[in-house]
Amino acid sequence: MTTYTVKQMASLSGVSVRTLHHYDAIDLLKPADIGENGYRTYGRKELLRLQHILFHKEVGLPLADIAAILDDPTFDSLKALEAHKLALVAEAAQREVLIKTLTRTVAALSGNGNIADSDLYKGFPPEQQSDYACWLIENYGGDMEKRIADSTKAYAKMSAAERKDTMTELALIEQGLAEGLRHGEPADSPAHDLLLNRHRAWIAFMWDRPCPLDSYAGLADLYLSHPDFEQRYEQIEPGFTAYLTDAMKAYADRAVVP
Repeated sequence: MTTYTVKQMASLSGVSVRTLHHYDAIDLLKPADIGENGYRTYGRKELLRLQHILFHKEVGLPLADIAAILDDPTFDSLKALEAHKLALVAEAAQREVLIKTLTRTVAALSGNGNIADSDLYKGFPPEQQSDYACWLIENYGGDMEKRIADSTKAYAKMSAAERKDTMTELALIEQGLAEGLRHGEPADSPAHDLLLNRHRAWIAFMWDRPCPLDSYAGLADLYLSHPDFEQRYEQIEPGFTAYLTDAMKAYADRAVVP
């Protein structure tokens, strides 16, 4: 098995030697071995763990949270990588549509083609936001219109990188929960709490306001009642809509956090 010194590991990964020493000190990434001369060496296992660390840093997670995720006995390395891949593929697909829209617009303005008015905005997310907002206001009333406006303003302030990071984080959470369904873990199992904590925090971030437990449980009802959510969740895993909403409600019932 090929092993690498700390300097070689730094050169290979682009992570500084000082950072690797820090990761060792906080038990985030331990070397495979430390020789009698004090030299650290790293193997394939450590290389893969560092890759996970860097992926999770990309979505803005603190190092302490990354350590908790990677050291969780239920952590599935392959599924986590699949979630990262899905998020990147989705981003690439959206960018491809945007590039086509820009190309067609430039061609039309240059007199070398045509583009319909309805095609000018293809690829700009979310394409159905207006219809969805109207549905929310119609069905939930109250301060829903203001909440949507606050959320829209918060989203508009994000950079492209921040938007990518938030969607990658959501994909990781959803794939982690879907893995519980695949392995027969009950939807109401407390084993999901770490992921559901992250999910509720993600919701609060997108709302730009706290997400109380009763609101979180109410959001589960919303997921069940809107066909767009069902279509999306069933693509992740058949039966995932009911599984996710049951997990959210059970979490809201047992959680002691405000």
